Amino acid sequence: MSDAEFEQIVRQTIKSLPDEFLAQLDNVEIVIEDEPPPHLPLLGLYRGVPKTKRLSYSALPDKITIYKMPLLQISHNDEEARKNIRETVLHEIGHHFGLSDEELYGIKNKI
Repeated sequence: MSDAEFEQIVRQTIKSLPDEFLAQLDNVEIVIEDEPPPHLPLLGLYRGVPKTKRLSYSALPDKITIYKMPLLQISHNDEEARKNIRETVLHEIGHHFGLSDEELYGIKNKI
């Protein structure tokens, strides 16, 4: 999968958010990197202060990083890659809104 295709899936996933969430997706940068830091088996990473814990609007920007190579390595085909990319992007955005890993896995298992 090309970098452009991967980035397009990330963008489409963000655009697919309901308007009430998309409007609140602020003060966050979403980037794509090839690999996570050494010895960290990650698909994505949220760094920042979740919206539910912010005391003011002067917080530094949050950062969501999506790691391309691990996502492609766990995917057996392009369809599975699209699914894994989408799930990872939504998972990390969930952290931006204050959801824990347990809550996010619970939501995923109900869908």
